[in-house]
Amino acid sequence: MNPTWQSEEPPEMPQIDAAGWVRALLRGIVLGVVVYGGLAVFLLIRLFEWPFGRPVTPWITQGVCKASFAILGIGFRWRGRPMTARGAVVANHASWLDIFALNAAQRIFFVSKAEVRGWPGIGPLARATGTVFIERDRRHASAQKTIFEDRLRRGDKLLFFPEGTSTDSTRVLPFKSTLFQAFFAPEIVEFMHVQPVTVVYHAPRGADPRFYGWWGDMDFGRHLLKVLAAPLQGEVEVVFHTPVRVAEFPHRKALTLYCEARVREGMDLE
Repeated sequence: MNPTWQSEEPPEMPQIDAAGWVRALLRGIVLGVVVYGGLAVFLLIRLFEWPFGRPVTPWITQGVCKASFAILGIGFRWRGRPMTARGAVVANHASWLDIFALNAAQRIFFVSKAEVRGWPGIGPLARATGTVFIERDRRHASAQKTIFEDRLRRGDKLLFFPEGTSTDSTRVLPFKSTLFQAFFAPEIVEFMHVQPVTVVYHAPRGADPRFYGWWGDMDFGRHLLKVLAAPLQGEVEVVFHTPVRVAEFPHRKALTLYCEARVREGMDLE
């Protein structure tokens, strides 16, 4: 099992005043209506869409995620272009907000740890939107590799978090190479591309730079409340790097190191 990353310095959890509770309530209600109303529409369309793949519902997911940042008051922008070639996306992992940021910028399917399937609120959304769940157990590695290959072969863009855990949003942890092996399957390696993506969080003015980071044993509910109640919000930026052909790399470790370096560059960590 991958350990959860921990910081030597505990996160700051600011006190919420009366105005903050009002902001949290109003934003929370509107956000809930948009997200779960969008989910209802998503599921209805999915009933008719499923024989043809997913031609419509990813657009709904993207629209809901863009609207969510507007409701929260968080600025959202991106640099570069999402790739159009068949393949996968790899990104750094800093917060539950990554799900909204990466979905808002492109139409993708996440690869997530199996525990997320049972999380209140997030689990149903993840299951409905086609997330691939993985077990943190080497005994399941072969079966999971087969699932990845099947999804990639049919054209789904899968998004991986190779760090294996979230951070405080100010760093990139070493990438793990295990899941990259699926990209080298003989049936897909010739058409397979990988695009490194960096998610950069800019904290509200005067706040802890780690304001949007969600890591360790931080409680999701408290972190969500902090974001909802914030009087000032910051910005999230998604940086798309140039996609690369998997066949140009000799093995998974070389590709892993290359992607990690590009993601670090996006955060000016090199």
